[in-house]
Amino acid sequence: MKNFNYYTPTKVVFGKDTEQQVGKLVKEQGSKKVLIHYGGQSAEKSGLLARICASLEAASIDYVTLGGVVPNPRLSKVYEGISLCKKEEVDFILAVGGGSAIDSAKAIAYGLAYEGDVWDFYDRKATAQACYPLGAVLTLSAAGSEMSDSSVITNEEGWLKRGYSSDLSRCKFAIMNPELTYTLPAYQTACGATDIMMHTMERYFTLEKDTALTDVLCEGLLKTVMDSAKTALKNPTDYNARAQIMWAGSLSHNGLTGCGTVGDWASHQLEHELGGMFDVAHGAGLAAVWGSWARYVYKEDISRFVQFAVTVMGCTNDFANPEKTAIAGIEAMEDFYRSIGMPTSVSEMDIDMTEAQIKEMALKCSFQNARTVGNFKVLTTEDMEAIYRMAK
Repeated sequence: MKNFNYYTPTKVVFGKDTEQQVGKLVKEQGSKKVLIHYGGQSAEKSGLLARICASLEAASIDYVTLGGVVPNPRLSKVYEGISLCKKEEVDFILAVGGGSAIDSAKAIAYGLAYEGDVWDFYDRKATAQACYPLGAVLTLSAAGSEMSDSSVITNEEGWLKRGYSSDLSRCKFAIMNPELTYTLPAYQTACGATDIMMHTMERYFTLEKDTALTDVLCEGLLKTVMDSAKTALKNPTDYNARAQIMWAGSLSHNGLTGCGTVGDWASHQLEHELGGMFDVAHGAGLAAVWGSWARYVYKEDISRFVQFAVTVMGCTNDFANPEKTAIAGIEAMEDFYRSIGMPTSVSEMDIDMTEAQIKEMALKCSFQNARTVGNFKVLTTEDMEAIYRMAK
């Protein structure tokens, strides 16, 4: 097991009606004026935004609002938020939504504490030294951004989708009411479950040995999300299923399932370019590329894929043919994706990738041949192209 640091400073307030505590939680931070940052009209139509505003007013905390965050959140909206916060002298950022709203809020919080262009962090030209405080009211179980150190932003100039990670951006608190996810469309629920699972699988597929406890945590989380996702899709108001998924989303990306290991993250990097070029839902993009990645790399450590197949996917272990078992596990995961309405190839998202687009995505993913991705198998630009072609 590798040495590791495990740091999770976010205060979690979990359960029914917990959004009504937002005023108290912001007041505990000593803040005076809040930016409420959210996505579309669902927060308004559901009454959630009104409840949050009422809670802030009851705590004598002023606020301004900025909606319009979209999936694959845009840098232009981040700039708009930074400008608004400076004008209104905001001192706390409150994200209301899923990963997109939280990631956008993190970027705004970075930008407020920086004299230069906030894109410098995502473009690896600068390292953040400060960040305004922020919190989250979660309405979508997926990205885990409410407890992670990471955020991902899309720059419309060149359609570059880039991530940045720093403990400075960890939320001060995360309010998690599973009831707020009842009205999610089935597709968003499935995308969210896929994203949660992939955050764990990126850590689970490691070359490290002697990680028994971390393995068990990963395997239990994956099986729980698979079962709960199917239940939630059949009965969207099943509180227990929604609660399991929501809590799993946080645990999958707060570092717990990667303690003592070295994660891979190649599938995420490959999907970022899909999302940047074609604006696909993150979870769907991950499902579309994962099987091709797995088939491309599994021989690096067949035993890890056998363990996944048997322990997570319930496949029979063919001791005489480990490779057959490994492939069976990959196929079983793809069958699960299909069962919840997720794609297992890019074409299933009505995208016909050209060879020129494949090469462009691989170049962007490799930062113009300046880096490799992945740890289970280190991928060059040529490897990335090959996986995109397999996923076509």
